[in-house]
Amino acid sequence: MLTLAMLTLTGCARAEADAPAASPESTGHGAVARATEMSEPPLAVVTIDPGGTVRQLDLLDESVAELGEVPVASRASSDGRYVFADGGDGLSIVDSGRWTWDHVDHFHYYLAAPNMLGEVPGRGPATVATTSSSTTGGTGVFFAESGEAVLLDTAAMSRGELVERFRLEVDPHDGLVVPIGGYALVTQPQAGVAASVSVLDEDGMPQPGATADCADARGTVTTRVGAVIGCADGALLATLVDGGVELERIPYPAGTAAPPATAFAGRDGRPTVAGPAGDQGIWLLDTRERTWTLLAVDRPIVQATAVDDEAQHVLALAVDGRVLVIDGKTGVLLSQTGPLVADSLATDAGSPTLIADQARAYLNGPAEQVVYEIDFADAARISRTFATPTEPALFAETGR
Repeated sequence: MLTLAMLTLTGCARAEADAPAASPESTGHGAVARATEMSEPPLAVVTIDPGGTVRQLDLLDESVAELGEVPVASRASSDGRYVFADGGDGLSIVDSGRWTWDHVDHFHYYLAAPNMLGEVPGRGPATVATTSSSTTGGTGVFFAESGEAVLLDTAAMSRGELVERFRLEVDPHDGLVVPIGGYALVTQPQAGVAASVSVLDEDGMPQPGATADCADARGTVTTRVGAVIGCADGALLATLVDGGVELERIPYPAGTAAPPATAFAGRDGRPTVAGPAGDQGIWLLDTRERTWTLLAVDRPIVQATAVDDEAQHVLALAVDGRVLVIDGKTGVLLSQTGPLVADSLATDAGSPTLIADQARAYLNGPAEQVVYEIDFADAARISRTFATPTEPALFAETGR
């Protein structure tokens, strides 16, 4: 049973022909007031140290700005503009002031002043799901302990406000609120575990007949094609069709015993994403072709991400702290770095996070107090190394 409450908060200081899956608006080019259009992506990395200090490193001129502070957080995520810091008792949101707007056949790039947007209240770990647009649509937040499912208005966030489109009370579980267009997918539990997904409109009203089973639903990502939720037996793909949402199941290949993917990552605006397959390798999900591919890896993997470029690069962070560059078509190991973040993985200093864009990969080493830039197409060469004044415990790339 869903109980709906409305709340508004004021924040403080690819086939290339496919349209972006969760950004149906085609006007405005992603611009907002007081933002400057740039000729190239204003790329940066945001770090949050153990004390909550937020810093942003400009990857073009290498300058560093201290943006402010958030309550101590244990994990962070990003849509390429906003950084969401989860402290276990509410979600803090930082607007980096940098974003790319996808116009299908070309892109627009924007730079604005960063902003500490404020906090979304809730109890327990917060899982965030975003779309491919940082100026339209919604942003989903689910608080596991309280069972509160929240849909934020992303357009309001781009104006410096935190506005909740809906806040639902669901039985507590590790749930998801996944935005797509003017809708959101919300998980429903059985015996405390997410078991199905329902489609709601942006006011929190269920859509008749728009429900699908998804046993042990975990992990979500938005691709060029649609919104993905991982299930025990495959993935659930939600796409916008004729003004509504269509739910489609993509099962794992028959006879495959590898564990399911419970996290997905890939380059923004591309159809293929990757996720660890337990200790048996890496799952690749092509949402355009509706297919899974299992890549065998010779060591346990912590994270994986699909670049989905012409060379089909797949990147992985191994348990020994090395970044692996893998051929996504053959599974061949093309190159690897040294053990860059071995100390971080061996301690609880923070959470190394591997992020890929079209040209480079970025990796934070909390214990090492460093951020690495990796040229994955050039034999995993370390192209730049940035020392940090404190431990970069949490990490995101912005402007992409």
